[in-house]
Amino acid sequence: MKPIFSHLSWKSFLVLPILIFQATTGMAQDKPKAKPIIDVHVHAMKVNPAFASDMCPWFLSSMPGSIPGQPGPSFISTDCAHPLKAAKSDEEFQQKLMETAERLNITFVASGDAEILHRWKKAAPDRVIPSIGISQGMSVQAFEDSLSNGFYQVMGEIAPQYQGMSPADPSLDEYFAVAEKLGIPVGIHMGTGGNGMANLSSPKYRASMGRPFLLEDVLAKHPNLKIWVMHAGYPMIDEMIALMGANAYVYVDLAGFIWSYPLEEIHMYLRRLVQAGFGKRILYGTDLMMWPELLETSIGVIENANYLSEDQKRDIFFNNAIRFFNWDPKKFE
Repeated sequence: MKPIFSHLSWKSFLVLPILIFQATTGMAQDKPKAKPIIDVHVHAMKVNPAFASDMCPWFLSSMPGSIPGQPGPSFISTDCAHPLKAAKSDEEFQQKLMETAERLNITFVASGDAEILHRWKKAAPDRVIPSIGISQGMSVQAFEDSLSNGFYQVMGEIAPQYQGMSPADPSLDEYFAVAEKLGIPVGIHMGTGGNGMANLSSPKYRASMGRPFLLEDVLAKHPNLKIWVMHAGYPMIDEMIALMGANAYVYVDLAGFIWSYPLEEIHMYLRRLVQAGFGKRILYGTDLMMWPELLETSIGVIENANYLSEDQKRDIFFNNAIRFFNWDPKKFE
């Protein structure tokens, strides 16, 4: 048999390793792109280094109480082997967030600080979908102007619960009317706020104002309004299922409770939603704040849910958001 390299010159042997390296590098670069994910609940916030502490996922597995006059229980826990690292600056948060979004092929709906939102949008225009809330003192006309200029595409996070208000409060009605008129989807906080919220940080917060049934009058007044319930109304699963059953345009996201409450509790709630027939109306969301690694942690909860089929996981990660927001899936390939 003729030697395999007999036709090569001595110069070829010098070039061959380079060719092999280029070929293997090309193979690495040709690695299939991750399937697209849409995170509908990200907070664009300025990082305060004094409060940017690390955090253990599922830290509310234990919620010790306190007594008046004594220090309140810690809101987050770092008592685990691998706490998630908090970004220490706006620049670090943006860099790590964009790197992770690129690697995992994530597009996110983000709301919060306008300056941060504009920075993110400039850095990754195809990965950031800006959302606007109702800031204190914002007139209805200013709100409509902000939505009409094209930068903001979503309304949220709307969180009257933290002010002890119902989402059906008359003061919000004109803002919802604007969103309905312009065809803008609305994300509204319903359900949990964490451990001891009313005592520790938000004295006006009322758990009762997070009841999903409080949305019924809003939906009746605005029949063409598209609402998704942030945090899926946790822990009020029966009301959430009943509301979704009565209103075909209502979706939910899994944000917040998916990484803060006990895993068994999370899966119980998600399984109930799916068992009740609403697997096509569940959106993936993180409630991401200052911990970039939270994206992978939250994704892992869905990926490891053995009661979900692969099709159901893709619905949660991507397909349901495409349907709800009426987006073109090709733009996310």
